[in-house]
This record gives sequence, C-alpha cells and structure tokens, in this order.
Amino acid sequence: MLKVTWKQVAAWRVGRQHLARRAPAGSMLAVASRLCGLHAQVMSSAELTVWARVEGLERHAVQHALWKERTLIKTWAMRGTLHLLPADELSLWQAALSTSRRYLKPALWLKYFGVTIEELDRLTEAVGDALDGRLLTREELVDEVGRAMGSRACGAKIAESSWGTILKPAAFSGRLCFGPSVGQRVRFTRPDSWLAAVDHAPRQPISPHTATADVARRYLAAYGPATYHDLARWWSGGGISTAKQWIASLGEEVCPIEVEGVQAWMLASDTRELRDASTIRSVRLLPGFDQYVVAASHHTRYLLPGDLRPRVFRPQGWISPVLLVNGFMQGTWRHECKGSRVEIAIESFVKLPAWVRRAAKQEAERLASFLGGGLRLHWKS
Repeated sequence: MLKVTWKQVAAWRVGRQHLARRAPAGSMLAVASRLCGLHAQVMSSAELTVWARVEGLERHAVQHALWKERTLIKTWAMRGTLHLLPADELSLWQAALSTSRRYLKPALWLKYFGVTIEELDRLTEAVGDALDGRLLTREELVDEVGRAMGSRACGAKIAESSWGTILKPAAFSGRLCFGPSVGQRVRFTRPDSWLAAVDHAPRQPISPHTATADVARRYLAAYGPATYHDLARWWSGGGISTAKQWIASLGEEVCPIEVEGVQAWMLASDTRELRDASTIRSVRLLPGFDQYVVAASHHTRYLLPGDLRPRVFRPQGWISPVLLVNGFMQGTWRHECKGSRVEIAIESFVKLPAWVRRAAKQEAERLASFLGGGLRLHWKS
C-alpha cells in the first residue's frame, strides 16, 4: 500500500485545483468542472474562487456565464447548498442528486414543515409546472403553486421555508434552478426551458448509478485521497453507507493508500502523481467557502497550525477567507471596497518568510485590480 504524507497530499491537491499554477484565461468552465461546481452560498465567493485559479478573469465573467450565455446554472446541490454547475454537466449532477430527491426523511418533512410525502411530491411537481418557460419570484411561485394545488396553505409553505428547504426536492429532480434576480428579489425558473432558450442541446439522460460513480470519480480526482467520511460529508453531510457504495462501484479504478497512518481512497491512475508530488511555491488568497478549505474541514489538524480551527471554521457554518501557502492555511484575510480603494487586511497565524509576504502582496494587488480599485494593504499578526 502506498504511504504518503500530508505535505505530499497538499502539493497534489493545489496542483489539481489550479492553485499552484493558474489555469489559462478562458478556462472558467473547465475549472468549475474540475472543482465539481462552485460553492455559491455567497455569490462573491464563487467569483473569487474562480479568480484565484484562472488567469485574466474578467470582473463580470461569472455573472455573464450565468445570465447571458447560460453556461453556468445556479441551483441547490451537494449538502443542499447553492452551487454553480456547468450547464453541459447538469444532467450528470441531477441524476446523482435524484438518488436523494426528497432531500429529507419523511418524518422530518412532517415534523418541521407540516407536509406529508404525498403533499411534498405534489408540491414539487406543481413547482416544476409553474416554472416551465417562466421566471417567477418566490411570491409569484407561492401564488402559482397554491392555485395549482387548490390550497393557498400548500403554496404558502414555500414562503415559510426561508432557507428554501422545501424547494430543494424540485432542484434535485431538475424542476427548479435560479434565474436572474429583480433588485433584491430572487427569481426561479426551470432548467430545461431556461437552457433550451439559448439552444443548449438537451443531454441524453444518465442513469443514477452511472452518475453517482462519476461524481465519486470526479471528487477523488480533485479532493483525494479521501475516506468514506470525507466523501459523505462533502456530498450530504451525513452517513457513510452511500459513500461506501459509490467508491465500491468504481472497482479497480480506486485503491487504498495510507496518509500518515489513516487509510483513504485514491484513483489508481493518480497514485504515481501523488507519490511524486513535490511542493511548488504558491501563495493564494482563497475566498470564504473556497472548495479547497471546505474539502479539508476534516483534516485541519494537518493543514492548519496549532489549535486555530475556530479562526477558519466559524459558528453557523461560516468559513473564513484563507491565506494559503503551499497548500497549508497560514492565515485569514478580509477585504472591503471603499470608493476607489480596495482595503485588504491579512492576519497571519505564524511568522511568514519574506517571500510569502511578497507573494501575498502580489495576490492582493491582483485582487484589487480585479475589483477595480487601488490597493491599501494591512498586515496583522
């Protein structure tokens, strides 16, 4: 069995995730695909996730891809969180998500939302019918669903679900995605009609078994080596039985390896590259909720100095922006646009060598330029 260190794992992951050398200009969709989508609970973080990895990214490239070209789709996906997914891969993700299409167990729907499974399924179908070829605000969707179900109370369940939980089964089954907002009001649409309007050819249906195997394969290709728990936490935040099935479905494509005494799984085709991985000097300013950090949440004791996890993984699920040095979390940072200035404050966890401070300043200058302002940089330690 191959045995590797976390230093090797970090070197391999930053390479796979375009954090050692950035992807060339025009690679935004390829990077989104490599990362298994872009985490978009905070839209600006999704944009900076791409900025950190792609050369020459234009300021509004993500917005343009979402609402003009429609090459990215915003929807609820892994862990029930918002993601931006490449439109030409949507059928893959929907097929995988359909394996948990109701999102929660029946008893939880009844206990917390007051709906039976039968009512939930009817509501989900009504949502899809209402959104076909249309863009509706949440309020408009409430009215349409209430009318279709002959019950304003059923439609009102959508309004009562402030975090959108009751709409997630519609997203998981391909009946709902996000459209462009009107002011501060979110709008929804149906992905198949939304994409058909710009001549996106419909993809052939993918079986759930094929889709989940491919999702596991993609996850390991970007975030491996991984344990069953790692995959389960990334996909659903829950138990490991599904993760075991998905990895088992890959057969000889995967093999066990040992990372400093812990057994994990890796694509067999990547083991040589992992074994030979060596550190390439790299300093990156990763935004909040960056996928590199999210995927490492179970391994922070190896990638974060001392007992500093609470500085990155904060209460209520918030994840801080991170100063990443050679794949290790060496600090946090924040930024604020003030007129023509972009103020960036970096707080290091350890004493940083001069080359890291120089590289971090270059990253800060690059970010200020991307945001359209002059840099004012502050260091804290």
